[in-house]
Amino acid sequence: MRNWQEMNALTLAYLGDAVYELWVRTHLLELGHERVKELHKQAVNYVRAGTQAQVLHALFPELDEVEQQVVIRGRNTKGGHPKNVDVVTYRHATGFESLVGYWQLSGQTDRMKWAFAKVDQMLRGEEVIK
Repeated sequence: MRNWQEMNALTLAYLGDAVYELWVRTHLLELGHERVKELHKQAVNYVRAGTQAQVLHALFPELDEVEQQVVIRGRNTKGGHPKNVDVVTYRHATGFESLVGYWQLSGQTDRMKWAFAKVDQMLRGEEVIK
């Protein structure tokens, strides 16, 4: 496999999207949701571009320099066509997905767990703990 640094940011986002989606589905099952219709409704709250952009804004100041560079690459890459969301929000969501893809490829599961815990806090209406 190529080095993640050589990969197109959209490729990192492609992987990050899948990793994040799997975490969301697993997490919702762990919370006790069982009905498919309810699972889908809850999952949409987690994976929509607006949520991902909000999470990125909360995380960004706590990211190291390499992580911030990954986000900026992902955010600035042109590609994809946003549906039901403005371009800026869509690009920030792509930056978040690129970051998750980077963490996956670089084996940084603790960073993913840290970030995903913040997602959960936000969606539960809790104050996000640094």
